[in-house]
Amino acid sequence: MTDMQAKPAVVPDFGDDDDTDRKLVIICSKGNLDMAYPGLVLANSALGEGIAVDLFFTFWGFDMITRSRQKKLSFTPVGNTAMHLPFGGRMPQWLSPFPGMTWVATRMMRKQIDDLGVPPVDEFLDQIVASGGRLWACQMSADMQKLTMEDLRDDVEGIITAADFMDLSEGAQTLFI
Repeated sequence: MTDMQAKPAVVPDFGDDDDTDRKLVIICSKGNLDMAYPGLVLANSALGEGIAVDLFFTFWGFDMITRSRQKKLSFTPVGNTAMHLPFGGRMPQWLSPFPGMTWVATRMMRKQIDDLGVPPVDEFLDQIVASGGRLWACQMSADMQKLTMEDLRDDVEGIITAADFMDLSEGAQTLFI
C-alpha cells in the first residue's frame, strides 16, 4: 500500500445504537474562550450521536453561563506557547504580556471561530439545550462568586452540590475541562 492509498478506517463497535443508554457529563471549569469550546463541541457531537449530555459548570467555567460574562470570554496568549499567528509561526512569549495583546488574541480567535461557522458560546449553549443537553451550576462556585439563579442563563437547570453531581453523573463517562 502506498502513502497515497487510503488505509481502511478502524471504527469501534459500540453495539446497537438504538438501545443505547450512554451518558456523558462534562465538567466545565475554565472561563477562557479557548477552554469553553472543547466542552461545547464534545457535548454537541455527543448529542448528535444520541448520547445524553449534562454540562456542570464550576469555578471559572461559571463565566460561560453567567449572563453578564458569557459574551465577554477572552483568550490570553500569556503562557500559551502554542499560539499560532495568522501569517505563520508562533507568537513569541516576550510579546504576549504587552498591553492589548489579550484583546488582539481574543479578536483573532473569535474571527477564526466565526470563519468556521461555529456559533458564539451563548448561541452554542442555546443549541445544546435545544438538542436535549442539560446545564448545571456548582453550588460552591455560586457561593464563592455570590451568584444566584437570577444571575445565570434561564436554561440552567439548577445550582447543585457536589453530592448532587455525584448522583447525576452515576454511570456516565465524565470529562473534566
